[in-house]
Amino acid sequence: MQFLPIDLTQTTHCDALLYLMSQYALDPKGGGVDLKSDVKQNLIPQLKKQPNYLGFIIWDDAKPIAMANCFTAFSTFAAKPLINIHDFAVLPAYRGQGIGKRLMSEITAYASTHDFCKITLEVLSNNTVAKAVYDKAGFKPYELAGDVALFWQKPC
Repeated sequence: MQFLPIDLTQTTHCDALLYLMSQYALDPKGGGVDLKSDVKQNLIPQLKKQPNYLGFIIWDDAKPIAMANCFTAFSTFAAKPLINIHDFAVLPAYRGQGIGKRLMSEITAYASTHDFCKITLEVLSNNTVAKAVYDKAGFKPYELAGDVALFWQKPC
């Protein structure tokens, strides 16, 4: 198995990312509904416009089996950049084999090598499998001054 950063200039990488995103969306934890056709059509061109995009794929020979879409941001409290894992998925047939652990380990190594101060992510409260992977990788709920942070959103 091979871990590679996603190169959005490579058609193979783009096709793999779209495939993995579609499989992720179809999973019950991804919403259970495939990506809309306009999202599939626009995802790669829009990602190419994002200078803060980092993507990673694990390949089993020529088959993409896991991916993480990440974006860099900045920690004002550390005065250093951080990585936020926005999407993290392993194909169902490969779950329970340590692929998620490997992907997380590789992202952590990348962050350390490139002087990021931390890695952040969001996880659904009932996604016990993902939470176990993240916990084993050293992630904990974000706490400050004795309180746990919540992830909120407002659609536009």
